[in-house]
Amino acid sequence: MALRAIAGKKTLTLGLGFGPSGAAAAASFPGLGSGLHARGLVTFSLPDLPYDYGALEPAISGEIMQLHHQKHHQTYITNYNKALEQLEEAMTKGDSSKVVHLQSAIKFNGGGHINHSIFWQNLKPANEGGGEPPHGSLGWAIDTDFGSLEALVKTMNAEGTALQGSGWVWLALDREVKKLKVETTANQDPLVTKGANLVPLLGIDVWEHAYYLQYKNVRPDYLKNIWKVMNWKYASGVYEKEVA
Repeated sequence: MALRAIAGKKTLTLGLGFGPSGAAAAASFPGLGSGLHARGLVTFSLPDLPYDYGALEPAISGEIMQLHHQKHHQTYITNYNKALEQLEEAMTKGDSSKVVHLQSAIKFNGGGHINHSIFWQNLKPANEGGGEPPHGSLGWAIDTDFGSLEALVKTMNAEGTALQGSGWVWLALDREVKKLKVETTANQDPLVTKGANLVPLLGIDVWEHAYYLQYKNVRPDYLKNIWKVMNWKYASGVYEKEVA
């Protein structure tokens, strides 16, 4: 699962009773019943990028990638860990009001960490295969559900351009019906907020911090060029695992 892949290196041995991935899920979207007490805490750390900051140029500048990764993603992680620590303390004290109050911060910052961890994997330098179209089962699924790759890209670009304010546009697999869907989420809401059956294959960050230094306020140009460094191999791997 994606949550297991993005868990940080530091895990406190208090445990929530169902292992690291379960702890991460519970921390992200805590459904707290009467008498539930935290016995542990998982903290998260900034994942390394699988490429240099400048490797995605000219589609995405090295300056943007460095700021996006080191400043923005790190801030989400810092605030996520802080909120989780406060949550653990509130649960230990039985402070239900504090637990409820913290959920918006956990959703926003935890979602920021989850979304960006996926986003980095969705990108790949053009000289290493970034932008090469999908083949195999995912390619067939795109043709079946959207008509063509070009039609899918057009749909995602249109949805991303039309999204008001900040958010994300996703290519998702509905694992229940085995069909592909395009979804958008506001702010840092992770895709799971649109349904637990949705698996993110590709996510495009349309917050201004993802493109403004290079593209100013012309979001459509950013969306047009990001496909030149899209890592379809990653998306195909996730898809094949889910439909197997």
